[in-house]
Amino acid sequence: MSERERLLKQFDALNVKNFQDFALKLFRYQSKYNLVYKKYIDALNIDVEAVKDLRSIPFLPIEFFKEHKVLTQAKEFESFAAIFESSGTGSGTISQHFVPDLGHYFRHAQNIFEQQYGSLNDYIILALLPSYLERKGSSLVAMIDDFIEKTNSANSGFYLNDLNELVEKVKLLKANKDEKKIIVWGVSFALLDLAENYQVNFSDCIVMETGGMKGRRKEITREQLHEILCNGLNVKTIHSEYGMTELLSQSYSKGNGVFQPSHSMKVMMREVNDPFDIKYFDKRSGGLNVVDLANIDSCAFIETQDVGLVNEDGSFKVLGRFDNSDIRGCNLMVF
Repeated sequence: MSERERLLKQFDALNVKNFQDFALKLFRYQSKYNLVYKKYIDALNIDVEAVKDLRSIPFLPIEFFKEHKVLTQAKEFESFAAIFESSGTGSGTISQHFVPDLGHYFRHAQNIFEQQYGSLNDYIILALLPSYLERKGSSLVAMIDDFIEKTNSANSGFYLNDLNELVEKVKLLKANKDEKKIIVWGVSFALLDLAENYQVNFSDCIVMETGGMKGRRKEITREQLHEILCNGLNVKTIHSEYGMTELLSQSYSKGNGVFQPSHSMKVMMREVNDPFDIKYFDKRSGGLNVVDLANIDSCAFIETQDVGLVNEDGSFKVLGRFDNSDIRGCNLMVF
């Protein structure tokens, strides 16, 4: 059994009690076999064996996924099952996440969802994700496509730009009183278009926003977004999903934009002006660092460009993103 296979087996037994032990094991593995991450650690002059705490682990700036193949033991894989790509709506440069094992991703994503919401077989998923469907390599589309199949419902499916078709589908499902619960899973700008231009009653549905205007609409706060969606779609609360191209784990919020990290994920905070000053939680906002232990084949320790708050119980809120001019410290390194 290879070291990777042993880690995957241990990952399957992951829980709150052994989270840090597994994270430190994975850190030592990736600091040895992930050449990009190893160079970053060496440049920081970090003694790997001296790292005994999550806060002491170096977090790789997410920008590295735009310029490098962030891979652990890349020679082990002759080909990749998928290459997930970001939208590139910011700088125009896309991030790439090379995934050799889609089965690992799909099993893990299903596990996270079902821990929060119950069996996928109990749902109908109506996915309103035009910006993701219009490009290749979306990790979200891959996940939702797998979810749709696992709902075992012919009513589940994707909607590109035909909002009227989606509205009529919801009306039909509600009229037929299907025993399955309905999730309308959409990107923010498309849900806004729906809320502002159609008179709908989604009161019996879960509305799941996955964030981002993708350059289609003016950015607004999550609180503003949820208020507009609640009023326009006739629902009491908006659910949210937090994920990104560079991660394999997701977190969900069942209201108020407060995310509960999954069992494989821990979010920590860093000082805006010192990326190496990391805290488990803080009452002040700061940059968000993510430990994603599902990222066995890339890098599990990511310094994101998101700004947010982390609570003492580990839950977190995303308040926005850093502008490039606001980023401080050793965030980029040229090899």
